[in-house]
Amino acid sequence: MRVLGVDPGSRRTGFGIVDDQGGRPGYVACGVVVSISGTVAERLHRIFSGLAEVVEHYRPDVCAVERVFLARNPDSALKLGQARGAALVALAGAGLDVHEYTALQIKKATVGVGHADKGQVQHMMRALLGLSAQPSADAADALACALCHLHESQGLQSRTRAISP
Repeated sequence: MRVLGVDPGSRRTGFGIVDDQGGRPGYVACGVVVSISGTVAERLHRIFSGLAEVVEHYRPDVCAVERVFLARNPDSALKLGQARGAALVALAGAGLDVHEYTALQIKKATVGVGHADKGQVQHMMRALLGLSAQPSADAADALACALCHLHESQGLQSRTRAISP
């Protein structure tokens, strides 16, 4: 199974792709869709088209997106919601099954601490995936989201096997 993790942002949307290699995660790619300049509509289109290109190139089987529920102010919440919407439409439009996880769930599943800081997430992604360099904060968050989904889906599979006759 190939999982695309997405960390939505109004200016920087992180993506991370991992494969399930027999119960172990395998790094495929990560990066950031940058949408800093332009009108709101242009920036949202960049997020949409950037993620559509990632999906077309890497062909993930499933997607995991960080569910954002806190923002510093109403304007930030609106912009983040719009960016998240553009990302969700790109993913659903590509026919992907989209799963959502809170930041707390993601950090707990990958770092072991629900309130880990960005540096801790970056360090753990480098260690868990055997990366030669530390990914950017946005890409690391997206990789963590993908790993969280792998962890959750493996847990579901093992629970299903345990109760099957």
